[in-house]
Amino acid sequence: MLDKVLIANRGEIALRILRACKELGIKTVAVHSKADRELMHVRLADEAVCIGPAPSAQSYLNIPALISAAEVTDSSAIHPGYGFLSENANFAEQVERSGFVFIGPRAETIRLMGDKVSAIEAMKKAGVPTVPGSDGPLGDDEGDNLAIARRIGYPVIIKAAAGGGGRGMRVVHTEGHLLSAINVTRTEAHAAFGDGTVYMEKFLERPRHVEVQVLADGQGNAIHLFDRDCSLQRRHQKVLEEAPAPGIDPEARAKVLEACRQACIEIDYRGAGTFEFLYEDGRFFFIEMNTRVQVEHPVTEMVTGVDIVREQLRIASGLPLSIRQEDVKVNGHAFECRINAEDPRTFMPSPGKVTLYHPPGGLGIRMDSHLYTGYTVPPHYDSLIGKLITWGDSREIALTRMRNGLDELLVEGIKTNTDLHKDLVRDGHFQQGGVNIHYLEKKLGS
Repeated sequence: MLDKVLIANRGEIALRILRACKELGIKTVAVHSKADRELMHVRLADEAVCIGPAPSAQSYLNIPALISAAEVTDSSAIHPGYGFLSENANFAEQVERSGFVFIGPRAETIRLMGDKVSAIEAMKKAGVPTVPGSDGPLGDDEGDNLAIARRIGYPVIIKAAAGGGGRGMRVVHTEGHLLSAINVTRTEAHAAFGDGTVYMEKFLERPRHVEVQVLADGQGNAIHLFDRDCSLQRRHQKVLEEAPAPGIDPEARAKVLEACRQACIEIDYRGAGTFEFLYEDGRFFFIEMNTRVQVEHPVTEMVTGVDIVREQLRIASGLPLSIRQEDVKVNGHAFECRINAEDPRTFMPSPGKVTLYHPPGGLGIRMDSHLYTGYTVPPHYDSLIGKLITWGDSREIALTRMRNGLDELLVEGIKTNTDLHKDLVRDGHFQQGGVNIHYLEKKLGS
């Protein structure tokens, strides 16, 4: 087992990793910016190292500072959490070259799946269903690009190969707008990601966002932990998730779950990962793979009983998976509401001092948060301050517990999006299950 893990992150995920380390008897090192001295995991860690000023570029994205912190604390491994450097192949490579274990996939795997074009090619070879598209990056021949769009059929979407988080994409409904859309997306992609490579796909008009959680040990063993529905999104950012995804065709589900498991073996995957799909008319279409632990991993943990972060740590220690595929069963249903420090009407961040914090409790309720009364939410980082997760024997019971949990949650001193979630879990269409990825934005715009 690993001896000491440096947690290269902050907030609720850093606390989540620390708790998993403590369960396994692993010592922990918390790194933090000057603005994050009072974070809960910093207080609880065996050691803490300040790695720079508040701006992420000078602290949580500062690779030399992170590796130096690992060296001076004699850490054996680095866990990147999610966001920041978690999917940075260069970081993973430098960590391993410096003699530490990177708790995640190998650098070459991160690189492969980080480029959307190479990821789609790899998935096609592995038998994972993909969206009809350009079968590679778009060239400079305008005639060829027009022909590709005609073959796919309008509407199409132009995407940056190095894009992510909803950036670097443009929908085109008519041939007259195609060429200018390709040029503009290329320019934006180069400015945002340093890579102007773009590709084309069929644009699905009413899809759901369904993803498959996987674990693989890099020793030829891989399992899936079934699926999640993450369709409630605003500006391509997830707001509320559930597991398993409701109303999925059983045959299509079985095929895609097994295809994802086999793909992990094909690409020699190591660690936790998520295959993201668009689902429409009973069909799955691969869009990307996240080579890290996801924000919404708790809903999968609640319905399968598998501790995903614990498995990450075991895999990084060189141990094989502790679970076989036949041992993984879905038990009940779970929801997760992302609680953000933001104005529920304008969605502007709302940093400041938390004057009162009371997390909900009771059977089937879990709160993952780094908040405490007296803590000051800094203005420098993502506004996520917690995740309320509920479980029940049925979707209805889990949803009832979520309504009760949201009513019980108290965060005073700052604004939060709790009222938005209270509205969503009482929404008639959402209660029926299966809303598409455009539903929330249309609801908010109405």
